Amino acid sequence: MGKPQVFDDQEQGRVFERVAAVDVAKASGVVCMRLPHPAQPAGRRSQVWEVPATMRAVTELAGRLAAEGVQKVTLESTSDYWRIWFYVLEEAGLAVQLVNASQARNLPGRPKTDKLDAMWLARLTEMGLLRPSFVPPAEIRVLRGYARARTRLTQDRTRCLQRLEKLLEDALIKVSAVASKLTTRSVQDMIRAMIAGQRDPQVLAGLARTRMKAKHDALAEALAGLFTDHHAELAQLLLDQIAFLDTQIARLTMLTGEQLASIRAAWGIDADGAAGPSPGAIALPVIARLDEVPGVGAELAASIISETGLDMTRFPSPGHLASWAGLCGRTIQSGARTRTGKGQGNAWLRGYLGRAAIAAARTNTFLGERYRRLARRRGAARAQVAVARSILIIIWHLLNDPTARYHDLGPGHYQARTDKSRKARNHIRQLQALGYTVTITQAA
Repeated sequence: MGKPQVFDDQEQGRVFERVAAVDVAKASGVVCMRLPHPAQPAGRRSQVWEVPATMRAVTELAGRLAAEGVQKVTLESTSDYWRIWFYVLEEAGLAVQLVNASQARNLPGRPKTDKLDAMWLARLTEMGLLRPSFVPPAEIRVLRGYARARTRLTQDRTRCLQRLEKLLEDALIKVSAVASKLTTRSVQDMIRAMIAGQRDPQVLAGLARTRMKAKHDALAEALAGLFTDHHAELAQLLLDQIAFLDTQIARLTMLTGEQLASIRAAWGIDADGAAGPSPGAIALPVIARLDEVPGVGAELAASIISETGLDMTRFPSPGHLASWAGLCGRTIQSGARTRTGKGQGNAWLRGYLGRAAIAAARTNTFLGERYRRLARRRGAARAQVAVARSILIIIWHLLNDPTARYHDLGPGHYQARTDKSRKARNHIRQLQALGYTVTITQAA
């Protein structure tokens, strides 16, 4: 029989005396407020009522909860319907926490109604049994809105370029097989010329610029197709849409930069301790610190900050942040498994870190070498996740300590720490297992 493990635990009692919970729906919410019983010293009393999900009604609810001295308000994260409750109650000065539905499941076999759900949430709240979700402060929420909108528009622009390539393939134009991408100025000029009515492959290939001029013959061969008037109409629509998206993306990039500049916590710290960048700064602005990490540019750094925020006290350790992003190892669960088919963690942050990992893999740095070492043994997908996690851990340390700076260990870090004698012994054992007698001599 194995030795038992001993864990020190606290007796679970009541943490909050005055609590409230809201079972959120689209048009309304059921509120349960639990207070001490006025006649029974050890008793509790619950008040349950329905409140419309309107600004006026929720504001009145906030005033009532504040007047009753409610210490904690719990909301269940139902779609985006929780936002009006969270924002208004938070603005009124109440301590609000948002919890995932999986954290507040009712006991199986019991009736499930909005009233009972609200009462169950309130009881869990007063005992402190709920783990709140991370909701960033208002200034980070604004930054997140700009960053996510820019990401969506960038994805739409990529889809338009893919549709344009499919349209050219339908017209038997194989220019994408010669040019690296359709966004180069040479290819854009060729497409506009075809829309204007030019069909001569030699003339179209003559529009190539700089290094693409050396591919004149290949371009002329690829541009010989059946580009008709209806292809021209559709291509013009796609080019107009791409140009519109470029304008919107540029505007969102500007708004993201302005919003980030308005956040005091993102500024640097001068030598005198005041906020603001200077040549002798104690701490650089947060974008400049994150920009030093391989694969993380200024725009990508702003997007990452929009998801994590700047206050790392919400994540006690780098592992907590990696788990929240969905970049940690899975838990081996015993018993029945409930599989929702949906990935866990912040998908936006995971996507940004994946882009950073791919960019870092192309560099001659420690992270680039880490990617290549893992990709050889475990595959590119696993290597990308591992490097993304490493980048996130680095970012946690940079945000947790404003004076910290990134220092690259270099691509030779692993090789310098390799135990040569141990590696030699392993190779000798492998040769001996094959029936060879090995004698090694130290090289001069």
